[in-house]
Amino acid sequence: MQTETFYKQTEINKEDVTAEIFLDYFNERLRVDDYRGNISSLAAEVNELAVQHDFSKVIIKAKSEHVGTFLAFGFLPEAVFSQYFNGSDAVAMCRYYTNERKRSDFWIEEDKIMDRIFELPEGKSGGYSLPENYLIRLADQNDTEGLSTLYGKVFQVYPTPMNDPSYIKNTMEKGTIYYVIEQNEEIVSAASADINQQYHNAELTDCATLAEHRKFGLMKILIEKLELELKNRKIYCAYSIARSLSFGMNAVFFQRGYKYHGRFTKNCLIFDKYEDMNLWMRDLSAK
Repeated sequence: MQTETFYKQTEINKEDVTAEIFLDYFNERLRVDDYRGNISSLAAEVNELAVQHDFSKVIIKAKSEHVGTFLAFGFLPEAVFSQYFNGSDAVAMCRYYTNERKRSDFWIEEDKIMDRIFELPEGKSGGYSLPENYLIRLADQNDTEGLSTLYGKVFQVYPTPMNDPSYIKNTMEKGTIYYVIEQNEEIVSAASADINQQYHNAELTDCATLAEHRKFGLMKILIEKLELELKNRKIYCAYSIARSLSFGMNAVFFQRGYKYHGRFTKNCLIFDKYEDMNLWMRDLSAK
């Protein structure tokens, strides 16, 4: 599967503004990851691109001082990436182009899930142990087939083509690190950290465990390993975006010491529909 059918990375390069743009065709959205220059020109350019590509959502990772300006152009804050820009916050400013995309179908149910999560006892910060006959290790390019098989089994629909070995290889070449857990030489659980080297942050993502292995708490072990790897690389801003309807994944991050920082409405296609996604943040430098 060609990744170009899923997304395209490009840029706005005008006299008064420049920006890094992520055109996400699969999820019908545009994301601005970085920018500098005239905010009014940026808002106009982004709006034109969204209409041109028939996208229904735009997300801009805005500097805190620009939030008021983006509000004036119809953008609303949905989440805060604390310490995202080398220690400074980024505010996710979003604009919608259809009522259907703007309207959440499960918001109250998701609030109730969060209420249950906040009632959980605080989890321990580490020291999780693998069950007998399981092995954990850092993945390499020899694991792309095994990883794609795992993701293909766990997710019928996913925001990125993780069932494609060439796509996984490409992410590795760009700096994404994967940890895997094996049993009998089969990858049964995996997670990754997508590292932003410019701003020294990382997204913990692509969390997947085969159904028959989910009772052992393998994801907490994987996340702990990824966090240690990030700290060794002097990356302290860690975040993850989890399905708001998933009690299990949100509970994992809560019990790993992550803080809830907002919810994205109908952020991406996963399983059988557009789903709301929760943002979780952790400062890995904190004691």
